[in-house]
Amino acid sequence: MLIDKIAIKLLRQHMKKLYFLAITVLSLMLSSCGKGGNGELVGAYNRKFKNNAIPLGMVYIPGGRNLLGMTDEDITFYQGKQSKMVSMSPFYMDQTEITNAEYRQFVNWVRDSIAVTKGNIDDYFIKPKGGAAAGPSTFKTIDWKKVGNGSNLWRNKKPEVQNKLKAMYINDNLSSFTNGKNDKDIDIKLLRYAFVEKNLDMALENASSPNRQRIDDYDIYTDNPTPGKVNEHPSVMVYPDTLVWRKDYTYEYNDPMVEAYFNHPSYDRYPVVGVTWDQSRAFSNWRTQFYENVARQRKLPSNSRLKYDLPTEAEFEYAARGGRTQTKYPWGGPYIMNAKGCLQANFKVGRGNYVDDGALYTVEAKAYLPNDYGLYNMSGNVAEWTLNSYNSSLPEDKNPIFRKGKRKVVKGGSWKDIGFFLQNSVAQHEYQNIPRSYIGFRCVSHYPGNSLM
Repeated sequence: MLIDKIAIKLLRQHMKKLYFLAITVLSLMLSSCGKGGNGELVGAYNRKFKNNAIPLGMVYIPGGRNLLGMTDEDITFYQGKQSKMVSMSPFYMDQTEITNAEYRQFVNWVRDSIAVTKGNIDDYFIKPKGGAAAGPSTFKTIDWKKVGNGSNLWRNKKPEVQNKLKAMYINDNLSSFTNGKNDKDIDIKLLRYAFVEKNLDMALENASSPNRQRIDDYDIYTDNPTPGKVNEHPSVMVYPDTLVWRKDYTYEYNDPMVEAYFNHPSYDRYPVVGVTWDQSRAFSNWRTQFYENVARQRKLPSNSRLKYDLPTEAEFEYAARGGRTQTKYPWGGPYIMNAKGCLQANFKVGRGNYVDDGALYTVEAKAYLPNDYGLYNMSGNVAEWTLNSYNSSLPEDKNPIFRKGKRKVVKGGSWKDIGFFLQNSVAQHEYQNIPRSYIGFRCVSHYPGNSLM
């Protein structure tokens, strides 16, 4: 019996060795097949994920080509671009101009992040594992689930939290003259957005430099830029300039627009104005980071959606035409009224009739009918910033762009423009640091591929 037990034990040990050997050989065979076994090229593929979900509030603009520029009409001494066939890859574009409510989400995010970080309010940081308190050298991350839309933070009744929030309020003794009504006004000068963004032009210039460092390829927007450092810039103040209604029209009574346009709920769905080109770029960067953080939480690649940015001049005009060729306006026809005699955009009619189109100033971002791509107000309402600097002639015929220069191209015409400036082909320009009461923006995100289908 003892001999039988020993034999059975040895047999079991032998079988375990054979089993382990078989598993090892099979694993090697499978690994060699999946990673170029037998010396064959099989590729290293990225993880697949669904790539055809259209971002919320955007529409898909298919790739193709169209004739951009002036077509059948011109005016004396007009210095715009001549017509040219331009090819485009597909991209997503916001269905409407960015509204006051959408831009306010950005402003509130900046407000809350500055209040929590500079006030060092521990209640709204993610706690380290184990529940230990974060040390002075520990990088702290804001717990946005606790902050929410900001109401949880600003309505917090804890005395220590309220004391830390006081640093965000204007302290100029005005409240002593207004019975305390102005003692909790946020100091908008504190609302600055600091960010880092890769600059491909600098990367190209630095490519051949033997002393190149990765940080040299990035634009750094910081509260304390280093003097003389070409890639460091001041952080961007995000609050829109509400005084543009007085600056642009000194002798008009626009005080109600100054006081109400950005903050009154009646204007929530109206396009934001009073933002510079730099502010619109900062918004686009924040929107990209905002999505990427959620993508990582859902275990998607951070580049599952390409970055948000302003459209190029060519992308704006291509999208405005809605797939039609040689048409004057986004709605297609040569006339600014439809068959029923209704105006199809918000602009200055004739020699100065502002109200026949339905409003003295702006209208809601979804007013009037969309074009064939489903885009609203690609002409009229507010003109829109593009990525391009102004240049009267560009040689490329695939989404051309000119980047150098502070005068940025503005497309679409606005509520204060006559009908000529509503044409698809017409462009104006404005200095990138000048906000206006008639300039807003919308974003694009490029589609990584050739077709959504």
